[in-house]
Amino acid sequence: MRAVIVREHGPLARHRLESVPDPAPARGEVLIEARAIGVNFPDLMVMQGSYQLLPPRPFSPGKEVAGVVSAVGEGVTRVRAGERVMALPEYGTYAEKVVVSEKICYPMPQAMPFDDGAVLALAYQTAHFALLERGAYRNGESVLVTGASGGVGLACVQLAKALGAVVVAGVTSQEKGALCRRHGADHVVDLAAPDLRDGLRAQVHAAVGMGGVDIVLDNVGGDVFDAALRALAWRGRLVSIGFASGRVPEVKAGYLLVKNLAVIGLQWTDYRGREPERVQRVQEGLYALYGEGKLKPEITARYALEDFAEALARFDARQVQGKIVLLPG
Repeated sequence: MRAVIVREHGPLARHRLESVPDPAPARGEVLIEARAIGVNFPDLMVMQGSYQLLPPRPFSPGKEVAGVVSAVGEGVTRVRAGERVMALPEYGTYAEKVVVSEKICYPMPQAMPFDDGAVLALAYQTAHFALLERGAYRNGESVLVTGASGGVGLACVQLAKALGAVVVAGVTSQEKGALCRRHGADHVVDLAAPDLRDGLRAQVHAAVGMGGVDIVLDNVGGDVFDAALRALAWRGRLVSIGFASGRVPEVKAGYLLVKNLAVIGLQWTDYRGREPERVQRVQEGLYALYGEGKLKPEITARYALEDFAEALARFDARQVQGKIVLLPG
């Protein structure tokens, strides 16, 4: 089979699509013939060596795959050969065939296209746990999503809207704002506006009222995090998901006391490792919302597997809206 292999960390030009032996499932494992592969910013970081979790080399990057089960190992009971599934391993999906534990393998609805299946995955799981578990969302609350046009951002926008929230999308261009409105955002605020520290709060107040937003789902960090904290309502919650800006923010605890605010972190992989059955239930719920037409991944580009470097280069160039998919066939 063919697979992208990282032998040494470094720039995209260093990595190659290689011919390697087919994998075989061991006990408790599933072999998947890949039909669609999700592309995520952490994939680029893993390849460059800058991600917090680095697999032993050599390895294949990639955290999302959808395909057909071609074989199962001893003891596997949840899926069977011939079944359409999605899987969420920590790495290894940039390949034509992927072996995963059955615990992180999720049967897909029969009518779901493989490319949708590959990306109705990590971003939407992240959005669910950020909004409901960490953010303690209650029906009808207002939610500000920063970096709202990216893969996780749009998933947050869609899920919050599907659950009855008033959704405010934080973006840096009119084009990105229009994309968020198409996916359910009620209001759009400009994260590129001058004097963001006070300006974002003013925009949020104009959108939802002087009280501010109940929840912030922050994918950006840096100055955007600082400004979003000031836009929270009394007893507001800010969930820190990522730091696309490159700066990890710091919080002055005294400010949290002024309005009884909470700043909460999310590391979704902990749930996958500690509570896999719960993650399974969440995925079933996401599929149900998809079937009702309330969730729909925005796939903005599809690339052949051999063009993986071109796909990932779009993250370096900050050109990604929605999701990108690799097609191995």
